[in-house]
Amino acid sequence: MSVPAPPAARLWLVRHAAALVSPGICYGALDLPADATATRSAAARLAAALPSQPRVFHSPLQRCAQLALELQARRPDARSRPDARLREMDFGAWEGRAWRAIGKGPIDAWTAAFTTHAPGGGERLGALLARVSAALQAARQLHAEQGVADVVWITHAGVARCVAWLQSHGDGPLPRCGEWPVAAPGCGGWELRALA
Repeated sequence: MSVPAPPAARLWLVRHAAALVSPGICYGALDLPADATATRSAAARLAAALPSQPRVFHSPLQRCAQLALELQARRPDARSRPDARLREMDFGAWEGRAWRAIGKGPIDAWTAAFTTHAPGGGERLGALLARVSAALQAARQLHAEQGVADVVWITHAGVARCVAWLQSHGDGPLPRCGEWPVAAPGCGGWELRALA
């Protein structure tokens, strides 16, 4: 009699609900709240979709913490822990400014040196990729060492794009601007990825 294979490990990349911010504003590490009604709706959908006993982590930014708390209220087995590696990219002095006010020159300087330039004096994309890679490794260890089948990250579009890049390219080549993944979960939505 053969031993059944352990369940495949899955990473749930959940994006916070819509932030309370005007359209066209640059925000990454800017700690904005999310729309409360949209957050409750997203939490209800996620609570219904998640299997039992997921391991949940969230970005410490309040728009993600709100969703984590709403989820836990509906699913006590989905208690979340903050993980700073899941924060959105920090755009430094650009945070809270309109993209059009930042100007073409600074944006072109960033896109020309996409992973090594720190936009607004904030965080380099290469640093964001490194911390997301470390978080992915920790999630894989949860599966390997504790048998956790479902790891949930309540996070941001930038982190989801990092996961897409890392799963396609590993820790090897760094992306040029035109290679960067565009797709990400919509606000309050999620995508499932294999964790292995």
